[in-house]
Amino acid sequence: MEKIVEKIVGNIKRVIIGRDEIINYMLVSYLCDGHVLLEGDPGVGKTKLALALARSIEGDFKRIQFTPDILPSDITGFCLFNKQTGEMEYKKGTAFCNFLLADEINRASPRVQSSLLEAMEERQVTVEGVVRKLPNPFMVIATENAVENHGTYPLPEAQLDRFFMKLMLDYPSRQEWEKILDQSEGKDPLKHLETVVNLQEVKLLKEALNEVYVCKEIKRYIIDIAEAIRGHDMVQAGISPRGTIALLKATRGYALLQGRSYALPDDVHKVLLPVVGHRMILADHAEWKHIKVSALLNSILETLTVPVFE
Repeated sequence: MEKIVEKIVGNIKRVIIGRDEIINYMLVSYLCDGHVLLEGDPGVGKTKLALALARSIEGDFKRIQFTPDILPSDITGFCLFNKQTGEMEYKKGTAFCNFLLADEINRASPRVQSSLLEAMEERQVTVEGVVRKLPNPFMVIATENAVENHGTYPLPEAQLDRFFMKLMLDYPSRQEWEKILDQSEGKDPLKHLETVVNLQEVKLLKEALNEVYVCKEIKRYIIDIAEAIRGHDMVQAGISPRGTIALLKATRGYALLQGRSYALPDDVHKVLLPVVGHRMILADHAEWKHIKVSALLNSILETLTVPVFE
């Protein structure tokens, strides 16, 4: 299993410099059948990261640029009358793929954004009353800029909750920046990136993921975290059962990437912010005090007893 993970991560690192933790989170999300929301300033490598993951793993990749004028049918597909046969024919939308890059998702209207809800949760679309299953695996990687809010539509909570993780891409360090500039002077490695893992190898990884052992103490610890978040006076809305299930899956996935067949409390801590952060709604007085979700989660963890194992 470790060799398969190393092949994927190593291939992505040929293109992406200095994002080791983000790459791990992306791979964990994929193995857990989850979707990822990438947020960051323009030009920090969100789209390139999504492309690098999609090209490293066997599967059909499609990209759609979200703009105010696109329609839900561009994603779900539509029925068109065929004059020759006299029947309505279904034309597939961009959702019919293994990797769907929804670029700048917040530039589309809420009506278009909502067309992804069924696809992301049930892995299907319903058009003209007919349910059509999407390919398996199916992963949505959406991007949005942290700036440029003109002409954008904030993602509603129901849409955010569909994303397994939300990852923030910051600016690189000075050393990483130098490597990026050196890389830009040669051939673009993304254009020459090849698939290194097939779907059979992915299936083996997912089977190994399901075998990762999570003891009752860690499951109770996850529930303790969820209840502490929900009961905090700085939080208006905590995480739902879907959020806690995602946290459990991510804990398994992170443990697998560390080469372990069992989960530790530290795995929970590592994935907590990307899994839970975007699902929380802070109270108004927390916003006024400029309290960050990351700092709030750290303070909550300090109040809880961490399971200890011999």
